[in-house]
Amino acid sequence: MKKIMQLTAILASALLMAACNEKEMLTTYVDPLIGSGGHGHVFVGASVPFGMVQLGPTSISQSWDWCSGYHQDEASVIGFSHTHLSGTGIGDMFDITVMPITGEVTYARGNLEEPESGLWSLADRTQETARPGYYAVPLTRYDIKAELTATPRVGMHRYTFPESEEAAIVIDLENGGCWDRATETYLKAEGDNRIVGYRRSRGWAANQWVFFVAEFSKPFAQFSLHGPNDMYGRAHFATTQGEQILMKVAISPVSIEGAHLAMQTELPGWNFDATCQQATRAWNEELARIRIETDCERTKRIFYTAMYHTLMAPALFSDVDGKYRGADGNIYDSETPRYTNFSLWDTYRAKQPLMTIIQSERAGQFVASMVDIYDKQGDLPVWHLWGNETNCMVGDPAIPVVADAIVKGLKGFDPEHAFEAIKQTAALHERGKGLRHTYGYIPCNLYNEAIAYDMEYALADGAAANAARALGKEEEYVHFTRMSHSYRTYFDTTIGFIRGVDDEGNFSATFSPYYASHRTTDYCEGNAWQYTWLVPHDIEEYATMFGSREACLARLDSLFAASSALEGEPSPDISGMIGQYAHGNEPSHHILYLYAMLGEPHKTAELVRQVLTEQYRDIPDGLSGNEDMGQMSAWYILSALGLYEVEPASGRYWFGSPIIDRAQLTVEGGTFTIETIGNSAENIYIQSIELNGEPYTLPYITHADIARGGTLTMKMGSKP
Repeated sequence: MKKIMQLTAILASALLMAACNEKEMLTTYVDPLIGSGGHGHVFVGASVPFGMVQLGPTSISQSWDWCSGYHQDEASVIGFSHTHLSGTGIGDMFDITVMPITGEVTYARGNLEEPESGLWSLADRTQETARPGYYAVPLTRYDIKAELTATPRVGMHRYTFPESEEAAIVIDLENGGCWDRATETYLKAEGDNRIVGYRRSRGWAANQWVFFVAEFSKPFAQFSLHGPNDMYGRAHFATTQGEQILMKVAISPVSIEGAHLAMQTELPGWNFDATCQQATRAWNEELARIRIETDCERTKRIFYTAMYHTLMAPALFSDVDGKYRGADGNIYDSETPRYTNFSLWDTYRAKQPLMTIIQSERAGQFVASMVDIYDKQGDLPVWHLWGNETNCMVGDPAIPVVADAIVKGLKGFDPEHAFEAIKQTAALHERGKGLRHTYGYIPCNLYNEAIAYDMEYALADGAAANAARALGKEEEYVHFTRMSHSYRTYFDTTIGFIRGVDDEGNFSATFSPYYASHRTTDYCEGNAWQYTWLVPHDIEEYATMFGSREACLARLDSLFAASSALEGEPSPDISGMIGQYAHGNEPSHHILYLYAMLGEPHKTAELVRQVLTEQYRDIPDGLSGNEDMGQMSAWYILSALGLYEVEPASGRYWFGSPIIDRAQLTVEGGTFTIETIGNSAENIYIQSIELNGEPYTLPYITHADIARGGTLTMKMGSKP
C-alpha cells in the first residue's frame, strides 16, 4: 500500500510539473498565511473556489482574533472542521470536526492549561504546509501527520500514524468553537468503514444543519460513541509505524442522501494526491482570470493571495442534484447553484463589483441566490450565514449588489423580479426604516446607530435609483433619488460634519468627531470623521453643502491630517489609520477616490499608492483589518489595477494609480488588457490614457467598456 501511494505521489507530481510547463501556476504566488496574524481572521486550510467545504484546523482559543479557527499566536488544534469563515468579525461554523488520536482521551474541548485535557494537540507550525487546496501539519501530542485536501462538497484527510494498538479517528459533533452550541446530533456506523450523521446547531446562524457521510480507506475494528449526548464517535484502528489512513467526509445542508450523492459524484476513489492536484488546478483556473505582469515578486504574492481570499465566498449551498435548504427552512430544487455566506455590508463595496468583472456568470448566480432568499424570507439578505439571516450590520447591503447586477446587465436572474425585491425590501418598516419613512430620516434619540443605518439606506436608495433608470422606471427613479438624499438632514453646515439629529430636528447636544463606541453611538464601527464621507452616490451635490467644492476638498484634506486618536470605546475594527481615514474597515474604503470625483485625481493617486504599499504586506500580519470575506483583498486588486467602483450600481470605475505593468482580465467579452507605460514607485500619476488605441479623456471607465474586452493603456509620470 505504501509503495502504491509513493508511486501515486510521483505521478501526481509529474502531472503538476507538466501543468506548470504548459502554463504558469499562479498558486505558487499564494501564501494562505497572509492575514492569519493580527486582526486578519483569514481561513487557513484546504478548499476549492467557492466550495461548500472549507477544511482546516480549529483551535481551542475562540476569542475575536480566532474567528476563523486559526491564528499565528496559538497553535492548538481540537480537530479539523469542514466549515469555516474567512475574515469575519464574528465566529461560527466549525462543523463536523475530525481528530486523529492515539490512546485514551477525554471527550471534551479541553483547555490550554491542561495538555492532556480533551482531544486537542499542539500543531508543529515549523513543519506546516499551506497552499491552495492543501494543508498539512504534524500533531505533536499523537505523533500524527495530518494532510487535507478538498472538492467542492467533500473533504479528504490523510493521516500518517505511529505504531499503535489504540489509534483512532474521532468525529466531534459537540464543538463548533465557542461560538455556537449543538442542539441536535446524530452518529451511526454503516458497516465497518462508513459513518453517517448530522449536526444541528444554534449560534450566529440560528438554525444550522450540516449532514455528512464519512468513509475510511481501512475498515475500523470498532466504532463507539462517547461524551455528552453521544456527540463523539470513535473509529478504532491498530496501525503500524508510518501507516496512512485516508478519510473522506462529504457534507450537505439538506440530507445524508445529499452527502452520499456528493461523495459518489465528486470523490468516489481514494487518490489523495490526484484530488489535491485537481484542487490546485481549480484554484489556478480561477486565479488566472487576472494575469498580471510586474517585476516585483512581493506585489505578485500580495495580489494573488488577495485573489485567493476573494474566491473563498460566497459558499456553495446546493447539493449535486440541485436540492438546497431555503431561507424558510424548507427544501427546494434549483437548476443553477445556490450560494450562502453573504457578508454584504463588507462586500458590496469592492468584492461584488470585482466579481461582476471576472466572474460575471457566478455574480449573476449570487444575485439569483439573493433574490431567492427574498422570495423565502420576505426581504433581501443582510448577512446570510449557511441559509440563516443574521441581520448583522446596518443598512440594506444587498440592494447595491442586486442593483449593480441590473445596471450591468448580468445574466442568470430576472431583472424585473430582482427590482421588485429591491422595492419591497426598501419599503419595509424593520430595522429603523419605519422611522425613516415617518420622519424622512432616522432620529438618533430613537434608534441606535441611526446615522449609520440611514446613510447606508440612502446609499442603497441611490443604487436602486440607478437600477430603476436602467429598467426605464421613471416613477421609481424619482422616488429612490429623493430617498437617497435623507443623509442631508444630518449635515451640520456650521462645522462640516455629519452628526446626530433627534426627532424634533435638533442636532445632538454633545458631539466630537473623534468619538466612537462599539455599544451606543450614532455610527457603526466608525465616527463622524468617516461617516461624513459615506455619500459616494451624491458627491457632486454634497460638495455644494460645504459652500463650495474648495471647502469640501479642504474638509476632505483634514480627514488625513487629523490626529489618529479615538475617543470613547471604539471598535477594534477602526484600524489602518491615516489621520482619521481607517482603511482597516469598510466605511472608509471609497474615500480615497472621492478626490478623483471632485477633480483632484493626483491626491487619489498619492493615497492609493500609500495604502497599497504600506497596508498590504506579505507576512501573517499583512492586513490592516479583518479580511471580511474578500473585501479587503478586492480593494487591493481593483486599486492595483488602477480602477475602483466608487458609486454602487453606477457601472463606472474611477481611475487611481495602478501598480502593475500589465494585466489580462478574463471578462464576458473575452480579454480586457490593462497596460501601463513608465510605471514605477516615483511615476504614480496617470498622464494620459488610451482605450483601444484612441485617446480617452474621462476620469472613469464604464463596466460595458471593460466587459466587451479591449486594451486600456495608461502612461504614468512623476508629476500630477
